Amino acid sequence: MVEVGACRDFQKGYFRLPRREIGYLRFILEGYDGLAFMRTLDSKIGLVEITWPPVRSADVKALLQALAVEVGLEEVATPTVVAPL
Repeated sequence: MVEVGACRDFQKGYFRLPRREIGYLRFILEGYDGLAFMRTLDSKIGLVEITWPPVRSADVKALLQALAVEVGLEEVATPTVVAPL
């Protein structure tokens, strides 16, 4: 059972990538079944938010480094306005 405040403890990163790669990135992340979650913040500029549990940070960072090379994923600063879930 997940505690009510557990989702707040997740780590987040903001990334840009080519628009055409957004679906592929989602497909890859879903394939790792719970490793990380993605939401698209602005599809016009390819801005996404990726969230993951702290205990999986090493795995997520390794995957994101590989995706940086494969699809042009680039970490960006936290957007000034992010809509809440």
